[in-house]
Amino acid sequence: MNPPGVVAYIGLGSNLDGPRAQLQRAFGELAELPHTQLLQHSMLYGSRPLGPADQPDYVNAVAAVRTALQPLQLLDALQAVEQAHHRVREQHWGPRTLDLDLLLYGEDVIDLDRLRVPHSEMHRRDFVLRPLLEIAPGIGIPGRDAAASLLADCPGPHCVVLND
Repeated sequence: MNPPGVVAYIGLGSNLDGPRAQLQRAFGELAELPHTQLLQHSMLYGSRPLGPADQPDYVNAVAAVRTALQPLQLLDALQAVEQAHHRVREQHWGPRTLDLDLLLYGEDVIDLDRLRVPHSEMHRRDFVLRPLLEIAPGIGIPGRDAAASLLADCPGPHCVVLND
């Protein structure tokens, strides 16, 4: 029997200050969020930046958690983890030590000023869909389609699995 709560999926990304280590540390911090259990996480993937080209490549992953936190509580907790990694928001799509995006919160569709779930761009991002499908192969995106169908239509560039 599963503990109470909803399964949520979180996208992780970093391209500064040891991105692989940033994500590994973040997995541990997700496991320690209150009323939240880390269920699993994907391998690490490398991708080119979407924003300004004069920045390092990204390391990306997706984590699944079971949480009793409400969506905005979870968002606040994720932003606190980002702050612990010294996240600075200076440039849209610019470089960052850690980016945590709430991709999915159960089957909920949320449209608030601070939070949109499913994440508004996830259906167009190979570096989100590929690691998501690794840990949740049959998952659908509420209001869209099966993630596998969306991945097939994703424009490049595509991400690659990073070897240890």
